[in-house]
Amino acid sequence: MFKFIRMIKEEMDVIMEKDPACKSRLETLLYPSFWAIIYHRIAHWFYQRRMYFIARWISERARHKTGIEIHPGAKIGRRVFIDHGMGVVIGETAEIGDDVLIYQGVTLGGTGKEKGKRHPTIGNNVLIGAGAKVLGPFKVGDNTKIGANAVVLREVEDNSTVVGVPGRVVRKEKKEKPTVEEQLDQIRFPDPLAMQICRLEARIEDLEKKLAEYERRLKEYEALQHSDNDKRGV
Repeated sequence: MFKFIRMIKEEMDVIMEKDPACKSRLETLLYPSFWAIIYHRIAHWFYQRRMYFIARWISERARHKTGIEIHPGAKIGRRVFIDHGMGVVIGETAEIGDDVLIYQGVTLGGTGKEKGKRHPTIGNNVLIGAGAKVLGPFKVGDNTKIGANAVVLREVEDNSTVVGVPGRVVRKEKKEKPTVEEQLDQIRFPDPLAMQICRLEARIEDLEKKLAEYERRLKEYEALQHSDNDKRGV
């Protein structure tokens, strides 16, 4: 009982910490994330004891009430916050670490009908932006940021920033754990297209310099040839 009360307090605290719109503990009771996590803890308890029908009934009730679909078999760590939450889907074998922030429209899904582990494992202190899809039985490392609408299909190392379709690592940092402000930041992400254009521009500039140098040497060589021909009277 004490453990359950501590879990409720933690969920309230994390909502107040990560959502500046929340003004009081009482207001956290109106958040879909709060109830989705509470319902899931109960459903997961029944699932672990092989009471699958009751577990699924509880999770389906939670989905209708909150718009967040979490399979009762999923493993969710402490202080997980699903901000807004509508349209979030978390599969049966998904595993989520501690202090994870998930925005609306996120899918932690599988890629087929294979048995066993088929959903992703999310590390600690991970941010998953709105609309992102993480599909497959791989790990997303600790302190990672996944940009909005990214589609992640393979393993991601710790301290990475992933954007794009398919998802690509565009930045790696050495910091062990981001601050709350850094984790909430969904804007200051590198633009992979702009980075590629910059690399191409630098490459073009380098090639233009080499071409100009070759043209200069060719002109010097042609001038030298003309000079030799004039001396020989050719």
